[in-house]
Amino acid sequence: METLITLTINCGSSSLKASLFLADGQRINYCYRQTPDQKHGNYHAKAFEHLLEDLKTSLRIDAKSSKTHTLLIGHRFVHGGDIAEAARLIDANERSRLESITHLAPLHMPSNLQGVDICTQAFADRFKLLQVACFDTAFHHTLSELAYRLPIPKALDYRRYGFHGLNYANIAQQLTQHIGATANGHVVIAHLGSGASLCLIKNLRSIDTSMGYSPAGGIPMATRSGDIDPGVMLELAKDHDYHALSELVYQKMGLLALSNGESSDMSALIESNSAHAKFAIAFFTRQVRATIGAYAAKVGGLDAIVFTGGIGEHSALVRAMICDHLEFMGFKLNIEKNQQHATVLSNMDSKPILMIPADEEAEIARLAYSFSHL
Repeated sequence: METLITLTINCGSSSLKASLFLADGQRINYCYRQTPDQKHGNYHAKAFEHLLEDLKTSLRIDAKSSKTHTLLIGHRFVHGGDIAEAARLIDANERSRLESITHLAPLHMPSNLQGVDICTQAFADRFKLLQVACFDTAFHHTLSELAYRLPIPKALDYRRYGFHGLNYANIAQQLTQHIGATANGHVVIAHLGSGASLCLIKNLRSIDTSMGYSPAGGIPMATRSGDIDPGVMLELAKDHDYHALSELVYQKMGLLALSNGESSDMSALIESNSAHAKFAIAFFTRQVRATIGAYAAKVGGLDAIVFTGGIGEHSALVRAMICDHLEFMGFKLNIEKNQQHATVLSNMDSKPILMIPADEEAEIARLAYSFSHL
């Protein structure tokens, strides 16, 4: 009898996360985080080695009958390019297309593709193997031209894509159960982690987002700059070739630069007593707060705020600093609930402030399952 096993692969900028969904309904989660001494070298290849070793027990199936078991693997792809589909089956043509757009997200796409190749090598001889690409950009294809258009000549064909869409989609599906009809209003979701962005949704659909053409834009991140004066980039381009400038933008800016090289890790900055660390935290939270305020101005007010991502879920200090000046918009953080990392963080007399853990794997599994009949 054929059984279906679903594996999700989520290669982030600083971690490899995976979830195994077994036929009996059991879910097993795996996470391999990058350590400071792994900033250089092929970190994701080593992480995959650990994952494949850990999967051996759960996937121990009689080799003679292995082809009667379908292994459905959903891969998170940070960039899907111009397509609107949330997921696509990875065949030779699709893999070639994905390789052709790696320049759009150079910090992520190579490891996303590497995951496909590693899984093909590890599982193709043992299972009926289906691999599906699930795109972070797809959730934002509902943006209007006002939101996605960039103020450059249209013929250049650059646009705002937006990212973290798999997590935004997963949270949008949960919002009604938490805040009822308010979920259909103007809600800001703040995905704060090593990579960070904000998304403004209306009727559970993306209508604006902070990341733009690439995952380097928007608010500052662990080592990515966020939005920066184009004049600065022009000056930097005088002294840096493309590869050196790319390294600078993706690996040497953000919290790392703001803390004067102390750390790119928000938890380490919070534990530090240095003036540089405190400045980096203040800068980051100010920019997040400014983006929330900008969204309120664009649509005439907000109905709810949701925190998610590693920082958004685990840092009470960051959430408090962001919400500190938002009472004029009707948002009042409950100090005790915030310290407890509760789901509802707001006071009774406040508009909803929520904390919902990121679960991109659940959304990847849902999207991948639609291909299970093939």
